[in-house]
Order: sequence, then C-alpha cells, then structure tokens
Amino acid sequence: MHFKRRLLIVTTLAVLAGCSTSVKVGPETVKGLTPDGTVEMNQVQAAFIGNAGGGTGTLFFRGREYRFNVGGLGVGGIGASTIDAYGEVYKLPNLATFPGAYGQASYGFALGEKSAGDLWLENESGVIMHLKARRTGLMLSLGGDAVVISMQQ
Repeated sequence: MHFKRRLLIVTTLAVLAGCSTSVKVGPETVKGLTPDGTVEMNQVQAAFIGNAGGGTGTLFFRGREYRFNVGGLGVGGIGASTIDAYGEVYKLPNLATFPGAYGQASYGFALGEKSAGDLWLENESGVIMHLKARRTGLMLSLGGDAVVISMQQ
C-alpha cells in the first residue's frame, strides 16, 4: 500500500477515535459571518455500517483556485454513492489553515438520481465548511465522519 494512503488512513482513524460522531457546527455557528471562500467537491462513498470515501475538490479563495484531495472514514451508513458538494467556507484567515482533518456531521439520502443532504465540517484550525450535497446511487447516511483534506501540488 502506498505510504501516503497509509498515512491518510492512520490519520483519519486517529481523528475518528478522538472526536465525537457529531460536529458541533451549524447555522448558528456562522450566523452573521461572511464566507471567506467557496468549495466544490466530488467524492465516491461506500458504506455498510462504517463508510469510506475519497475524491477531489477546488477551493476558491481570494480570487484564486486551489485544488485539493479528500479522503475519509466514518460511521453510520449503508450503500454506495457519488457526491457532488458545493458551499461556503468560513473562518479561513489564510490558505495554510484550510488543509487538515475535519470532523463532519452529515445527513442525507440518495436513491438513483434523487438526493438531499447537508454537510457541516470543521477542522482543528476552526475553519468551517457548509456544503450542499447532491448524491447519485443508493445510500442512506446519518452519522459522523472524519475527512482529511490535503492540497494538491
């Protein structure tokens, strides 16, 4: 197994072990704040009690685009789906605070082409993302995840 993939898995498992299954962010956390940037993400996810996924994304910050990779593990789901998510990034003072391990709270479903869901993520630097997710596939999720974001070179 590739070293970076092993490191990602070990990091994600450590984050999962150290965080609760519920991220304490939501609309009240960002009330009155102006987004510092926006993101678009594409991810493939598979689940049966636990779940795993990976993908890519783009951060739009201060007039520039930054590509990143997404990987993660979680609990609470069943099925398989692809996820296209977009949304706002808050409390992002500089690019260096964006990558890292994010706790994720999510809810949603996918059945064929119909889907709904919200994702709230917060990293150890306090950066918050609120994403709307469009899923394709057959998936039911209700739980928490740890997501690791790394910038592409």
